[in-house]
Amino acid sequence: MNHAVKPDMQAIVVDDIFPHAPEIIWKALTSGELIGRWLMAPTGFAPVVGTQFTFQTTPAGAWDGTIHCEVLEVVPNERLSYAWKGGHQGNVGYGAPLETVVTFSLSRAETGTRLRLVHSGFVLPANDTAYRKMSEGWKKVVANLDRIAGEEASSKHRH
Repeated sequence: MNHAVKPDMQAIVVDDIFPHAPEIIWKALTSGELIGRWLMAPTGFAPVVGTQFTFQTTPAGAWDGTIHCEVLEVVPNERLSYAWKGGHQGNVGYGAPLETVVTFSLSRAETGTRLRLVHSGFVLPANDTAYRKMSEGWKKVVANLDRIAGEEASSKHRH
């Protein structure tokens, strides 16, 4: 019997309520141009299951900085999930191998929409650096998402 200690798996969770309709937030989550304004510009993104796309971030060591993603689930105005993989075996800390999943869930709230972001699959201690940096990073990203969704909502009213 193998009694090896299982690595500790961690997830980042950001849960917030935005004063926008789910449709407005969904547009910000699924439009490549808008994603580029609150997260990073994706290459090849489409909100279609099986679509493979990439983000480009700062390279480190043997890793070229490419984040490889694949759309796993699309439920319009409710749920978007994609694989988020990057890093290189030769790296420790920033740029260490990462095989994770990002899921955005939307539900109606009294004052707008509840957004729950779960970025799961961090293996600690190997992904400790990414987990710490992204725990802070996703909070900022979600605040940006709120701002972009707000801009979209107000531009919609002007037309």
